[in-house]
Amino acid sequence: MDIAWIITIFLLGFVGSFISGLLGIGGAIINFPMLLYVPPLLGFTAFTAHEVSGISALQVLFASISGVWAYRKGNYLNKSLIIHMGAAILTGSFVGSFSSHALSEASVNIVYGVLALIAAIMMFVPKKKVDDVPLEQVTFNKLLAAILAFIVGVGSGIVGAGGGFLLVPIMLVVLRIPTRMTIATSLAVTFFSSIGATIGKVTTGQVEYLPAIILIIASLIAAPLGVKMGKRINTKILQMILAVLILFTAIKIWMDIL
Repeated sequence: MDIAWIITIFLLGFVGSFISGLLGIGGAIINFPMLLYVPPLLGFTAFTAHEVSGISALQVLFASISGVWAYRKGNYLNKSLIIHMGAAILTGSFVGSFSSHALSEASVNIVYGVLALIAAIMMFVPKKKVDDVPLEQVTFNKLLAAILAFIVGVGSGIVGAGGGFLLVPIMLVVLRIPTRMTIATSLAVTFFSSIGATIGKVTTGQVEYLPAIILIIASLIAAPLGVKMGKRINTKILQMILAVLILFTAIKIWMDIL
């Protein structure tokens, strides 16, 4: 460990957490591949997929709550959606994270790749008039929301992600939630998911604490900055940034798997 290594881990966490606040995701979809591939490219010891998933779980926990705090003012947080999806995704993430230690490195990467591919496809589905509904008039299918959140929780618990990169397209495409409410509420639901994922990773010994602490510090600084910028950007641009981001991540993961 040296100062260059610390700076590298901090910058990776900063980028992931900034995008977390900007797009309403926990940041694992960015940090997972960066932590997996960047350190060895720079000559540092590589993390294993299990270590990356454990570190990412802790980072997502703090990035999501930091982002939610930045969104606390205004009408963007849908409390009913947070309750229904939050409880379901928390349960699912417990199941996924506790079972993940029994999976091989390749299996963890495959689960991550499948989730990213599904999310990418959903983000390119047309989302007509999703932002035309006033925030105070938003409604959704509560049972469907809970079922989908549980499924996301299981998969995200396995890879140490909060599941925000799947929650956002589900909220936009399936539940028809307006973009800015989706981004804010997704961060809150992701927080619940990351609780289960973090507990599972910690209790099964999959966390490297020093890099996790560095990422947490970066998260507390960067996520609110991302939220601040996200409030100023057109919703269509935010949707396209997330779609392209998820697509490239999915392509990279599958190139390595295959």
